[in-house]
Amino acid sequence: MFDKPRTFASRAGIAVARCQLASLDAVAVAAVGSLVVLALLLVPVGVGFRLLPPAARALRVLSGRARFRAERWTGVRIAAPEPLPVNRARSARRRSGAIIADEGFWRDLAWAWLEPVTGGLLVAVPLALIEYGAFGALVQPFVWRVLDDGNWYAFVPVHSTPTMFAALVLGLALMTAGLLAAPAVLRLHARVSRPLLSVPRGVRLARRVERLTDTRARVLDTQAAELRRIERDLHDGAQARLVALGMTLDRATRVLETDPARARELLLDVRRTSEGALQDLRDLVHGIYPPVLADRGLGDAVRALALDSFLDVRVESRLPRHLPAPVASAAYFAVGEALANAAKHSGAREAAVVLTHEGGLLRATVTDDGRGGADPARGTGLTGVRQRLDTFDGTLDLHSPQGGPTTVTLEIPCALSSPKTSSY
Repeated sequence: MFDKPRTFASRAGIAVARCQLASLDAVAVAAVGSLVVLALLLVPVGVGFRLLPPAARALRVLSGRARFRAERWTGVRIAAPEPLPVNRARSARRRSGAIIADEGFWRDLAWAWLEPVTGGLLVAVPLALIEYGAFGALVQPFVWRVLDDGNWYAFVPVHSTPTMFAALVLGLALMTAGLLAAPAVLRLHARVSRPLLSVPRGVRLARRVERLTDTRARVLDTQAAELRRIERDLHDGAQARLVALGMTLDRATRVLETDPARARELLLDVRRTSEGALQDLRDLVHGIYPPVLADRGLGDAVRALALDSFLDVRVESRLPRHLPAPVASAAYFAVGEALANAAKHSGAREAAVVLTHEGGLLRATVTDDGRGGADPARGTGLTGVRQRLDTFDGTLDLHSPQGGPTTVTLEIPCALSSPKTSSY
C-alpha cells in the first residue's frame, strides 16, 4: 500500500511467488484433509472424537487463509461460512457431533480433497514453464557439448550451435509465458476454488434476511437516540442562548432611552450570544452531515479528514461525484473512525485510504503501517461502524496480524445518484 507503483516484472515476479506459495499450501491442505478423514474413520472406535475438533479447526484455518488470499491477490471475494460449532464446555463427543452436522465443515473437506488435484496442478503450470524454460536458457548453452547426440530440449534436438540457440530462445519464451500466465492462473485458481469455499447462495440470503431484520430494530433505536440527542443539544445549546438573547434584548429595550451606554453594552452582548448560538447550530449540523461532504463530495471530505489526522495520510479517490447522501455520510464517519483508531492505538506513522465504486459497490480501504493486532472485541469503535454500515447492508472486514499492517475494508451497496437529482 505504501510502496511505489510496481513494474510489470515485479508484478509478474510476485504472482509467481504467490503461485509457489499456493502450491505449497496445496500440500498442507492435502495433509490436513487426510488427517480429518482419518479422524472420521476413527470415530466409531472413539479415538476420532478427540482428533476431529483440532483437525477440523486446522482445516478451517487453511480454508480461511485461502479465502483471504483470493480476495487480496485477485479481488475474488468468497463468502465465509459460520465459525465451527466447537464449544470447549461440551464433551469431545458432542463437539465432534456438532462438527459433523455442520455443512461448512463438509464443504471445507471437499475442497481439501479437490484443491491438490485442481488448484495445486493449476498453479504449478507457470512454475513448470519457468523452471523448464530456465533449463533451456541457462543450462543447455553450457551442457549440450558434453551430452550425447540424443540430447533433446522439448522438440528441439540440441546437437549444434544453431540448435543450442533455438533451445535458448525457446527457454526464454517458456519463461516469459510462465511470467505472463501467473497472474491469470491466480485469478482462475480463485474462481475454481470459490464454489466450494463459498457458502451456498441460500445460506447467504438467509444470513442477509436475518441481518437486515436485526439491523432494522437497531436502526429504529439509533434514530430515536439520535433524535433525543439533537433535542438535548438544541435545548442545552442554541435554545438556551436564544432565550438569553431575548432576555438581554428586553433589558436593552428598557434602558435604551435612560442609559444608552448600558444599552450598547447589552446589544454587544446580544451579538456575542447570537454568534454563539449560530456556532452551536453549525456544530449540530456538522455532527449530522458535514458541510464539506455536502459541498465537495466524499473524496474531498476524506481528504479534509486526512489533513486533520495525526498520521501522514495518503488518499486515493476514484469516485464519481454524485453518491447518495446517506451512503456518503456513513462511509465518511466510518473512515474517520478507522483513521482515529489507527492514530490512537496502532503506533502507525502513515496511513492510506483508497475509495472506489465498482459494480454497484462503494469500497473504502484504510491501511496503516502500525503494529497490528487490532481486535474489535476490545473496543466499541469498530462495533459502532459495523452497526452504521449494517443500516445499508454494508460490511466491515478487519485484517490486522501481529506486526501489521492493519487493513480495514468497508463495503456498501450503492447505486449512483443522478446529477439532476443529487444534492451536491
